[in-house]
Amino acid sequence: MPDTPPFWKTKTLGEMTRAEWESLCDGCGRCCLHKLRDEDTNEVVFTNVACRLLNIPSCRCADYENRRKWVPDCVKLTPAKLKKIDWLPPTCAYRLLAEGKDLMWWHPLVSGDPETVHKAGVSVRGRAIRERDAGPLEDHTVRWPGQVPRRAAGAPPERRTVDAARPPRHEQPVPAAKEGR
Repeated sequence: MPDTPPFWKTKTLGEMTRAEWESLCDGCGRCCLHKLRDEDTNEVVFTNVACRLLNIPSCRCADYENRRKWVPDCVKLTPAKLKKIDWLPPTCAYRLLAEGKDLMWWHPLVSGDPETVHKAGVSVRGRAIRERDAGPLEDHTVRWPGQVPRRAAGAPPERRTVDAARPPRHEQPVPAAKEGR
């Protein structure tokens, strides 16, 4: 009997249960970084400044259920709002699925490990700064939230192809000890 495909491959975003929808969040924290919009070009400019509620080490909201009470302009993402939002990072599961793409190997629903989002270099852990420490947002513009990290692209590290003429690092022959001194 074949395995049942995961829900994100069989349902549209609008058909998902609340639990399925919420599980799509990979916990990277990129959407919780402040963004600026260029008045002339309407282009989104990312910063490395985290929302005051983002716990940077865990990349999770400190008060997710009540976040809009503390941060009124926090966006409650819905399938309808996805069509209008142009600032989600290219690694975002909501964006990927809305564009007809699959989840990446490091996504916790695929890997089974919530740490792979950090190991793949996708999360803001170690890269973001706290809002109260930042000063003017214009001083903290960065490009990385709008890019896919090299480590995150492609196949997971253990599945990447290895040059057949060269054994994997852990299988490299150990040099023989030199005889005599």
